[in-house]
Amino acid sequence: MPLFLVIWGISALSMWIPASYALVLDQHRVGQSFFYSGIIGLICVTLIALAMGNRTPKYGLLGQLLTLLATFSVLPLFLAIPLHDALKNTSFLNAYFDMVSAVTTTGANVFEDPGRLQAPLHLWRAMVGWLGGFLMWVAASAILAPLSLGGFEVTARGEPGRATAAPVQMERASPRRLLFRVTRTLGPIYAGLTVAIWVLLVVGGDTSLVGLCHAMSVMATSGISPIGGLQNSASGFGGEAVVFLFMFFALSRLTFSNDTVTVGGGRLDKDPEFRIGLILVLGLPIALFLRHWLAAYDVNANEDSAQAFRAFWGAMFTIMSFLSTTGFESADWNQAQQWSGLGTPGMILLGLSVIGGGVATTAGGVKLLRVYALYLNGLREMERLVHPSSVSGDGAGSRRIQRDGAFVAWVFFMLFAVSLAVISIVLAALGSGFEEALVLSIAALSTTGPLVTTAAETPIHLSSLPVASKVVLCFAMVLGRLETLALIALITPNLWRG
Repeated sequence: MPLFLVIWGISALSMWIPASYALVLDQHRVGQSFFYSGIIGLICVTLIALAMGNRTPKYGLLGQLLTLLATFSVLPLFLAIPLHDALKNTSFLNAYFDMVSAVTTTGANVFEDPGRLQAPLHLWRAMVGWLGGFLMWVAASAILAPLSLGGFEVTARGEPGRATAAPVQMERASPRRLLFRVTRTLGPIYAGLTVAIWVLLVVGGDTSLVGLCHAMSVMATSGISPIGGLQNSASGFGGEAVVFLFMFFALSRLTFSNDTVTVGGGRLDKDPEFRIGLILVLGLPIALFLRHWLAAYDVNANEDSAQAFRAFWGAMFTIMSFLSTTGFESADWNQAQQWSGLGTPGMILLGLSVIGGGVATTAGGVKLLRVYALYLNGLREMERLVHPSSVSGDGAGSRRIQRDGAFVAWVFFMLFAVSLAVISIVLAALGSGFEEALVLSIAALSTTGPLVTTAAETPIHLSSLPVASKVVLCFAMVLGRLETLALIALITPNLWRG
């Protein structure tokens, strides 16, 4: 079957999980919505598969890239059916918007009140985000890496959008066989890490549903929560510590796999993405902490050590969360804001979300590897200002970056900036203010949905946005998840010839 039909069939089968959960909770009407939607989906997949059974489909990398685009834009039409049917009090556009937000791991919640949704609906939203995150794990190695897209254009030897040689760990194989082999390899890792977080959160005091939803949201960096955020969970500081440790998997792919390493041994301590992430996660909280401590020292103020630790932890956790584009807020974030005295902490969170996490992870944003390539290029340019005739050798830190890696990273950064400007202008033309349009655009393009309630001066209510603005945000979320270079590769005519 075509890859899209396989994904559609898996989505239909997964609907029976919330249907079974609703049956246990005696919420039969909600269970029927999921059960019958799953049956309809399986019937459609079966009929289409039978109709295409006598054809010999051509499986290519660009065809799989087009499948990713269809999964993020077309499949939510099917995923929204049980959500819309179970709620009965929302428009289908809101349900579609919520499913696009979930499958792209954005986590922009159009239903602000968690009590409006029944428990099976919360489970379904978290499951869709979790499956979308796993799809990006697999697609990064099996689709984006061979095409030199998704951040791999900085390190690959080929041009973006054109097939290149596979990594040394991968033997020559058809794209379809490679896709299923990567799925079989990464599936147990992804599921095992999710179960580990779930168990630890339940041990810490969370209920089974809350722990499972938060565990799936952390692995997918979707930030979806059935209780309005991690700060409202019963696990407290212990739960935040567990989530903090597992968010490191969004800083570098080397934390869980070396299947995309083409140069070097793939050591985590030598990985520039992981090291830059550590610098940001530790450096920014220390700067905010010292800013207040120096002011308190000048006036001889005695601060409570416990209060100081809470402020430092709240800043470090929240910075890590938004750098990984998860978007969970620490229960001590307000304490951190009061400690640092920042009047506009949302600007920091917006900047962290734009930077994003590691290449080939579930995190969005520009990605740390592109930032590192631009840093190396800037460092080299400053050296040439002092010694114009100097010749630079390839150091250990720049071996992963190809010769034109900084140029390609700059091109992507400009495309990201142009996309941000265009979407902000369109949203402003549709009635949003400047700050609201900017926050919404960054939240969609960086796949960090919780920014709409955290970064703005006043929380933005997505349900009150005009219909046209919601459609624009849906497009922006798909663009942010798939990235601009991938869409350009799809619309280039000469890539489809022959």
